[in-house]
Amino acid sequence: MRDQGAQQMMDLGDWLNEYSGPNYTWYVKRLSGNDTLANKTHQAGPYIPKNLLFEVLPALGRVDVENPTAWFDVYIDSHADYRQIRAFYYNSKRYKQQRNGRDETRLTNWGGSDSALLDPENTGALTIFAFALGQDLGPKCHVWLCRHEAEEDLVEDRIGPVEPGKSFIQPVGGVIQPDLFTTTATVRASCWLTPAEIPAAWLSKFPGGTEIIAKAAGLQSHGSLMPDLRLMKRRACEYEIFRSVEEAVELPFIKKGFTDIDGFISRAQTILQRRKSRAGRSLELHAREIFLEEKLVEGTDFSHQPESEPGKSPDFLFPSEAAYKDTHFPTEKLRMLAVKTTMKDRWRQILNEANRVEHKHLLTLQEGISETQFKEMLDAKVTLVVPRPIIEKFPGSVQPHLQTLDSFIGEMRLLRA
Repeated sequence: MRDQGAQQMMDLGDWLNEYSGPNYTWYVKRLSGNDTLANKTHQAGPYIPKNLLFEVLPALGRVDVENPTAWFDVYIDSHADYRQIRAFYYNSKRYKQQRNGRDETRLTNWGGSDSALLDPENTGALTIFAFALGQDLGPKCHVWLCRHEAEEDLVEDRIGPVEPGKSFIQPVGGVIQPDLFTTTATVRASCWLTPAEIPAAWLSKFPGGTEIIAKAAGLQSHGSLMPDLRLMKRRACEYEIFRSVEEAVELPFIKKGFTDIDGFISRAQTILQRRKSRAGRSLELHAREIFLEEKLVEGTDFSHQPESEPGKSPDFLFPSEAAYKDTHFPTEKLRMLAVKTTMKDRWRQILNEANRVEHKHLLTLQEGISETQFKEMLDAKVTLVVPRPIIEKFPGSVQPHLQTLDSFIGEMRLLRA
């Protein structure tokens, strides 16, 4: 039987095919420092939404008994591990009608430091939880925790980018398709554009990242906010605009239907690649916009996508590419900023960029990191730049060594002075 053979390692491609279909619902996320043991919390374990647990464990969602529990089997197939997990529903708010009561779920029995899901080194790893539905074998979940960058790329090639702090629940049906074709018009917030509000040119040619970011800045400038919070709010606004334009452009084609499989796959791949392209450059373009808003002059105070050496192009050089290439310009006044939304297996890539800059900076949105990996970064002379709202997701011992975006910009102003 498949479950009894879970101790045998599987190939990710085979796993994706085996655990997708009408009998599985996926929950996909990147593990945060609060999910793993990176932050040394006593209740560590991957967070899974309450409503999803109620769907896959119907006995758990009861309000006629106090604090119901349920057990289910978890097969971490990527690491040949099996666990029996206990789910608790603390329901005093609904069972006892206590105004300040609890209404939350918790999962235990993950195995502590022996579990791959709790391993601090897996903070930031892309993870798929495939919950079995409608089967007679009892409630169970198959998990794949991506072990390296190649596996993450394979998953995101099929479902689109998954960013830190974001997740989705998807009944995948017979074909892997996340919320690609799901209308979100009923949950529009202030940045969602109606078809009438979308520039006509965008409907015939999908706008580039700089255009959408400029639109986000116009809708919600957040100019009075510090750069850290402005970055987070602006980026959320930009993503909402992106999705509203995506829906306006793609939904008519989808509703029209497809005459063959190849046409469907081609359209789906276009959508996925556009999302990956947006995810790959969004943070970098937002950083550039904020530098400009903070009165840093491009070409004088910073260079975007410069050439440091032949074949090498860091995201940002300070004060400029010209200063970097001037051998008489003091190296102690040069800075390099790399931008990576996630950095688990990618941060070492920046070490070979901008050879004249010994101490490098890396802007990221990843929610946490292990102390071991952070020590490796310190030894490699890499400083993490993390927006202030995310800093609490890092271990307490790491937090004092993190630099906010506001602090980094202030440092660049001092260099200019």
